Amino acid sequence: MTTLLPTPDSQAVQHSEQLATLINNEILRQGGWISFARYMELDLYAPGLGYYTAGAHKFGAAGDFITAPELSSLFGRTLAGQVAGIMAGSAGCIMELGAGSGKLAADILAELELSGNLPEHYHILEVSADLRERQKWRLQQRVPHLFDRISWLDALPDNFCGAIIANEVLDALPVHLLHWQENAVNEMGVATAEAGFVWQERKINDPLLLQAVEKINVSGEYISEICLAARGLINSLAGCMKQGAMLFIDYGFGAGEYYHAQRTKGTLMCHYRHRAHDDPFFMPGLQDITAHVNFTDIAETGIDAGLELLGYTSQAYFLINAGIAGLLKDTSPEDLLEYLPLSAQLQKLTSPAEMGELFKVIALGKNFTGTLTGFERGDLSRLL
Repeated sequence: MTTLLPTPDSQAVQHSEQLATLINNEILRQGGWISFARYMELDLYAPGLGYYTAGAHKFGAAGDFITAPELSSLFGRTLAGQVAGIMAGSAGCIMELGAGSGKLAADILAELELSGNLPEHYHILEVSADLRERQKWRLQQRVPHLFDRISWLDALPDNFCGAIIANEVLDALPVHLLHWQENAVNEMGVATAEAGFVWQERKINDPLLLQAVEKINVSGEYISEICLAARGLINSLAGCMKQGAMLFIDYGFGAGEYYHAQRTKGTLMCHYRHRAHDDPFFMPGLQDITAHVNFTDIAETGIDAGLELLGYTSQAYFLINAGIAGLLKDTSPEDLLEYLPLSAQLQKLTSPAEMGELFKVIALGKNFTGTLTGFERGDLSRLL
């Protein structure tokens, strides 16, 4: 399948070869094998070389995939209304995890300014130095007069009150790959051969991973993922949050659907120049590697860490509940040049055939007494 993908230029190939050498050296240091989670971590986040830490375009038409904020400002403007509600029920601060190109932050801040609900601080936790610079440039262009409210964090604060938002963050966290067979479950890891990286299975040695595997009930031969990194993130957020709510928007399912009998090959997917394929060893550092989110695991981890499940629904229900249609009404249908593109964008964000059903929104909170309008209808918590 990868033979049908566009051919990268010589500079990109050289970059990929550098990262492949780094990963290969890590494999050699570890005795000839690393977990897929470690491979994915290096592929995406190795300093200066990983997919998210190097300088290639990732988002939008010129990149490898398009996110909801890049698709339409309607997404951020609608989310701003929900964020304002969270701040009203906690404190006037926002923290965005993994802010991408900075467009979501710009759209949220611009909308909150219009509604008179500007936050005292807008914090961005971003691990990529390259993306930080892109975010700073975009925000200086879009909302220069609000730039003094924005700060970039290297780590989570010890204490936080307010709204936390994470759009398509959980799917980019490293996952462990497991291979169930009739009488055993092995972890799928990465080794090297003359032709490059290859799959190699080993017994599970990580106690946390083994504990997670024992809770999953599948039959026959089956391959799927477990994201221990997501559990770590939720636990860390629960530790730093004193009051407020956090919103995670991503594609995924509850555990029953995630480990469905017909999903025998898992959900791991790679994205290169708007083409999806299933080879994570293709051109390390030049493509995105993702896995769908197990929202049951997110909810249970949050509850165990002292958070409350405040809502779980589809992106379509969330956006409609939060008033996206009202934003479209601000543009006259007679102004076709403005109205038709916005109408098409709304359709993509909410249609079951586009992003509306596959993408979900989950809210977790602590000491939060406000209301979340995005979850008023279409509750899907029964599927967790």
